[in-house]
Amino acid sequence: MSSISTRLLTAFSILLVIFLIGPMLVLVPMSFSSSSTLEFPPPGFSLQWYEKLTTQVWTSSAITSLQVASLTALFATLLGTPAAFGLVRGRFPGRNLVNALILSPTIVPLVIVGIAMLAVFVNLRIAGTVPGLVVAHTALALPFVVINVGASLRTMDRNLELASMNLGAGPLKTFRYVTLPQILPGVLAGALFAFIFSWDEIVVAIFLTSPFVRTLPVVMWGQVRTQVEPTLAALATLLALLSVVVFLLSTVVQRRRRPDGR
Repeated sequence: MSSISTRLLTAFSILLVIFLIGPMLVLVPMSFSSSSTLEFPPPGFSLQWYEKLTTQVWTSSAITSLQVASLTALFATLLGTPAAFGLVRGRFPGRNLVNALILSPTIVPLVIVGIAMLAVFVNLRIAGTVPGLVVAHTALALPFVVINVGASLRTMDRNLELASMNLGAGPLKTFRYVTLPQILPGVLAGALFAFIFSWDEIVVAIFLTSPFVRTLPVVMWGQVRTQVEPTLAALATLLALLSVVVFLLSTVVQRRRRPDGR
């Protein structure tokens, strides 16, 4: 590639990054505004909007989102890891159908999923509860774990497992001491993606929450519909910071998946 093409590609990439993160860069100074409305540039400096995030409506929803996202990541990992192992290593009739069913939440519109889950969960009496949200998000986050763990299983050296079994180790012992350490970066990456999905998910959560159990994205959506104030900018700034931290952790995990560590 010529130097001119490289420069053009670099300039285009920089413009694309600016276009994507530009709105967030505007939100950061507005979160410190002394005005009661979103105003740029801010007329003055104030921390009142960050202080308002400590009220019950925001803290309770944040705790609910943290509970749901943590449990979703846990259950999606516990279910998705053996599912990926069975799909990659197993040879059974209907394997492709099972794989398609597990990955179907990634292609079915979430509005349809939310309506269907609401109809089922109302009959099960778990609509508007934390367990209901965990079940829904686990089903939706399962593909992220299956994809990441499956990729790790396909790239690992199976000769290590064969050597372990030839030395007398059983299937469970081989999985624990040989297979699991090899695919652990993929498992952790899948858990991170499941956590992020559950933390940010709003469409299905709108159908399954109640006035007493609401996740943070649902409360933010309600605030946008009724009143737009710098509190949302403050919260968006904190969430962006959290996303950067999670992204860096995910990058570290992804690098560990590579044999050369690069």
